[in-house]
Amino acid sequence: MGESTSAERPEPQRSVRRWYVLGLLTLVYALNIADRFSVSTLIEPIRLELGLSDSGVAFLTGVALALFYVTIGIPIAVLADRMNRRNILAVSLAVWSAMTTLCGFAQSYWQLLCGRFGVGIGEAGGTPPSTSILADEFPPQRRPMALTIFALGACLGAWLGSSVTGDIAAHFGWRGAFRALGVPGVVCAVVLWLTVREPERGRNDAREAPDAGRDAQAPEDVGAPRSRLILTLVYVAQHRSALHLILGGSVATFWSWGLMWWMPTFLVRSHHLTVAQAGDLLGPMHLLAGTAGTLVAGWLMTGRAAADATRITRLLTGVTALATLPSVALVWAGSERATTLLLWVFVPAVYFYIGPILGLLQNVVPPHMRATTCALLLFTANVGNLALAPQLVGVLSDVLARYFGAGSESLRWALLALAPTGFWAAWHLWLSGKTIRADEAAARLTASAL
Repeated sequence: MGESTSAERPEPQRSVRRWYVLGLLTLVYALNIADRFSVSTLIEPIRLELGLSDSGVAFLTGVALALFYVTIGIPIAVLADRMNRRNILAVSLAVWSAMTTLCGFAQSYWQLLCGRFGVGIGEAGGTPPSTSILADEFPPQRRPMALTIFALGACLGAWLGSSVTGDIAAHFGWRGAFRALGVPGVVCAVVLWLTVREPERGRNDAREAPDAGRDAQAPEDVGAPRSRLILTLVYVAQHRSALHLILGGSVATFWSWGLMWWMPTFLVRSHHLTVAQAGDLLGPMHLLAGTAGTLVAGWLMTGRAAADATRITRLLTGVTALATLPSVALVWAGSERATTLLLWVFVPAVYFYIGPILGLLQNVVPPHMRATTCALLLFTANVGNLALAPQLVGVLSDVLARYFGAGSESLRWALLALAPTGFWAAWHLWLSGKTIRADEAAARLTASAL
C-alpha cells in the first residue's frame, strides 16, 4: 500500500483516523517496553538458574539487547525516512514479539542470548517509524501533546513488564512469562498492517508558513553530505537544541531507567521481597504514577507553555533536577516503607520527560530527517540505559562485593553512584532551550524548501 490520500479527506474523518493511529501506536510502544522491561523483573531468577554474576546477567539481559538495537536502529530509521514506515513497523513488531516468545523456550545461556539478540533486532524498528508517522498525523503545535500521549505506552508497558510478568513468573516460571508477553505482539502486528495507512510525509509542515527569523539557517547552509545519515548528523550538530535534546534525553534515560532496571533486584536483595512481590510493588507505580506524570506533562503541553518551546525545556529541566533528589534518597533509605514512598515520587518523573522531548525533537528537524533523528536519540539513550547503566552497575556491584566486603548491599552502593547523574541530564535540557526557537524556525524553512 502506498502513500495515503488522507490529506484530501474531510477534517472530522482525518481527526478520527489520527487518534486511532495514535492509540494503536501507543499500544505498540507498550509492547516494546513490556518485552524489554520484563527482563529486569526476571533478572534474579534467571541469574540464579544460570549461575551468573551481576555483570554476567547484566550482559545477558541488557547489553545483548542493546548490541543489535543500537547498531541496527539507525539503518532502519534511514529506511523509514525514505520507505513505507507502516510496513517497517509491522514487520519489526512481529519479529521482536516472535523472538520474545522463543526466549520462553530457551534452555541454556546461549539460547537465551540468541533470543535477546533477536528481540534487539526487532525492537530497533519500533519507535523511529512510530514517531515519524505521528509527526505527519499531527500539526507541529500538537506534536508535543501527541508524543506525550504516545509516551503513555511506556507506563502501560512497564506495568505489564512488572506486575503481570511477576505474577506469571510466580505461577509458570520466567519462561512462561516470556511466552505470555510475545504472542499478543504478533496479533497486534497483523492489526497494524491491515488497518493503518502510510501518511503523506511532511504534509503538515508544508502548510506551515516559514516564519524563519534572522537566526534561521537555510537548507543550503547544511551542506550536501553523501548520505541521509551524514546529512542528519551534520544538521543535528549545527543546531544546538537538537544536540542537547538528544544528550539530555540520553543521560536522563541512563539515570532513571538505569535505576529502574535494577530496582526489582534491589528490592529482592535489600528489602527481602520475592520477585512477584517486587513486581506487584512496582507495577502500580508505573501504571498509576507513571500515567499521572505523563498526563500532567500532556496537559501542560496543551496549555500556554506549549506555544513556547523554551518554556517546555525549562519545565523539563526543573522536573528532572528535582526528581534527582528522591532518586538518591530511595536507594539510601534503609526501610522498605521509606523506599516505597520515595518511589511513588520518583517514578512519575521517569515518564514526564519522554513525550515532550520526542515532540520537541520532531519540531527542530525537517520532515525527511525525523525518523533518523529519533533513531540517533534512541541509539545514545539505549546505549546508556540498556548497555552502560546495567553493565556498569553490575560490574561495580561485583567489585564492591568481592573486594570491599559490601556483600548483599553491594547493589545499593552501586546504585547510589548512578543516582546523581540526573543533574547532568537537567543541565543538557537547560542548554537546549537557549536556541530552540531559532532551530524550530530553521526546520520550517528547510521543510518549505523541499
